[in-house]
Amino acid sequence: MIIETLALGKLDVQNEQIYQFPKGIPGFDDENEFAMITLEEGPFSYLQSLKDTRISFLISDPFVFYPAYEFELPESDAEELGITESVIVRCIVTINEQTQIDLTTINLLAPIVLNPLNKQGKQVVLHNSPYRTKHLLWPDKSEVTEKDGD
Repeated sequence: MIIETLALGKLDVQNEQIYQFPKGIPGFDDENEFAMITLEEGPFSYLQSLKDTRISFLISDPFVFYPAYEFELPESDAEELGITESVIVRCIVTINEQTQIDLTTINLLAPIVLNPLNKQGKQVVLHNSPYRTKHLLWPDKSEVTEKDGD
């Protein structure tokens, strides 16, 4: 299927790249279908809405930047997504508006959880978590080892 994106133009995506988000993504409740487009350079992907070409999220594997990142997926979310064995975790990346790449952040508080077997996805907000919505993507060593809540 050919889709239109603002960032990458027209792309041919395969069915295995398409994920259903039955409840949308917080703030984008009506966006229920996204294509995960992996970028060739680096650990980044785009989560592109199939309904609205203007809506896409830059996402990344959080474990690349925070190897000690961990959380307990609530059982209700695991059941909702049909997760029994395979899971993909990605987090939304925000590039600083002043183009200061060193101030780019990653949202560890609300990971995108994907079931690659049934192609279901959900952004899960972690309650009672030490994580924040804005962790520096390239943290200093003290932030990698600490999970402080600021």
